[in-house]
Amino acid sequence: MEKPIIYQLLPRLFSNLNDACIPNGTVEQNGVGKLNHINADILKSIRDLGATHVWYTGVLEHATTTDHSAHGITPDNPHVVKGKAGSPYAVKDYYDIAPDLAENIDRRIEEFEELVERTHAAGLKVIIDFVPNHVARCYHSDAHPAGVDDLGAGDDQSLYFGHNNNFYYIPRQLFSPSGVDLGSGSDAYVEFPAKASGNDCFTAFPGQYDWYDTVKLNYGVDYGDHSRHFEPIPDTWLKMLHILRYWAAKGVDGFRCDMVHMVPLEFWQWAIPAVRRQFPHIIFIAEIYEPGLYRPFIHQGGFDYLYDKVTLYDTLRGIQCHNLSAAQLTSCWQTVEGIAGNMLNFLENHDEQRFGSRQFAGDPAKVIPSLVVSSMISTAPMMIYMGQEIGEQAADAEGYSGPDGRTTIFDFWSLSTLRRWLGPDLKAKGAALTAREKWLRGVYASILNLCNSEKAISSGKFFDLMYVNYDNPRFNPHRQYAFLRSTGADESLLIIVNFDDHAADVAVNIPEHAFDVLGMTRATGLKSTELLSGKTEIKNFTPDEPFVTSVGPSGAVVWKFSTAPQKPSEQKSARPSRRKSKKS
Repeated sequence: MEKPIIYQLLPRLFSNLNDACIPNGTVEQNGVGKLNHINADILKSIRDLGATHVWYTGVLEHATTTDHSAHGITPDNPHVVKGKAGSPYAVKDYYDIAPDLAENIDRRIEEFEELVERTHAAGLKVIIDFVPNHVARCYHSDAHPAGVDDLGAGDDQSLYFGHNNNFYYIPRQLFSPSGVDLGSGSDAYVEFPAKASGNDCFTAFPGQYDWYDTVKLNYGVDYGDHSRHFEPIPDTWLKMLHILRYWAAKGVDGFRCDMVHMVPLEFWQWAIPAVRRQFPHIIFIAEIYEPGLYRPFIHQGGFDYLYDKVTLYDTLRGIQCHNLSAAQLTSCWQTVEGIAGNMLNFLENHDEQRFGSRQFAGDPAKVIPSLVVSSMISTAPMMIYMGQEIGEQAADAEGYSGPDGRTTIFDFWSLSTLRRWLGPDLKAKGAALTAREKWLRGVYASILNLCNSEKAISSGKFFDLMYVNYDNPRFNPHRQYAFLRSTGADESLLIIVNFDDHAADVAVNIPEHAFDVLGMTRATGLKSTELLSGKTEIKNFTPDEPFVTSVGPSGAVVWKFSTAPQKPSEQKSARPSRRKSKKS
């Protein structure tokens, strides 16, 4: 059973090698990454990191200030575009690829299909965004298949809510967002009647911090009286299902679905099985931030994985910033008990501040305890964001996005860390990386590859050891966390992390109950391996005495205990590693 390791990248930024970007620069000034740049060498490097999937973020055509009218693409009004590049989540055409990402704009769909083929050839699966809740203010599809009507084409705009309307309208009112310049004269953006904005803002007067660049889609819920109208099937449902099937037919392996809780659960109950009847391999990942909705969206909605942001991510961040005790991690798995394998764990993504930013940890090298916990606490997928593995700190002020610790999704920009890794020839050799960056990437590769090379992590059971160590004088539950992963009698891992800036010599109690629940074999004088360093020691793995080890500052240990009888071939293959570890 494979544990998904997802590498998220924004093609617009990823392979842009311009080292002279200017804030608020245009595509001509700052350049833009291309789908064709993501070549076999880059994909192999991502695979070697331990990734199993690549999430290509922002590949669907979205609103932008770039004028592509020479290629038959209707230009957007810049007054309702955020940043020069525009938000990838203001989708302008669900059936098209962002033209900025293509070397040959007229072949942009073919270039995407070729990227899918290259990704699969590298042993990786493809995930793209599905943004079901809202579209760009100037939505217009010029690439939709024959017989498909545009969103809003048949709407009755005199109605606030209509069962088969695709949008919500504010009749007899002009769209007039506060704090937003809509221009004047022939360049002005005029919308009458106003449509509701994407963040459930049902007024003609959204603020500058609302999602004023997007329009809310109507799935049959009348937000005036909260009545629900799902029979017959609303027109929006049918159109969105067609879009999902369209991209699945192009070889996409999964969809990261944006803000799923803003779309009725009933739609997902209907749409996900409908997609899987034709494409049974497709996975669905939900961006969701309400723990009370986790189980319904898994058990009724049909999602494979959900963001674990408000439990595990927020807790790890609190620990790292010295606001929370490491003991709080126990409540994280308790909150998702029974669905832990359905959670998607991460430390970074396009919405969050970079781990190494001054607003977060301030040092990307402190990531090891958080990375080990988030990637090894369960069988759930782990996701990392482009450049995270080499310590990107998002210190730039790119334009629309200021120096906020995030990597912009609104601007044309380039990241120096990625440039050094990819090199001018896009061979992804990392020759220009600093020694520290190379070390960090090696750490990520070691930890992420263990997630699938060790069955105790990819498919084993979990046991939290904190409850027997709270009053342990040789273990600090506020700065250390310990747990087991096990396949039973054959292999077990004892994982201990240290969030402190100082090394810790710890003695961890392992209760009799853990051996009984996990079916582990008790052993003394057992040759054991610490998987992160490769060192071997003779250890006791019993409930009769604490397990003693040292853990470095901002560090972790993963001790492996294998009690399965070795075959002669396995014993022979182990000898070189013993000699190597002795030298080290």
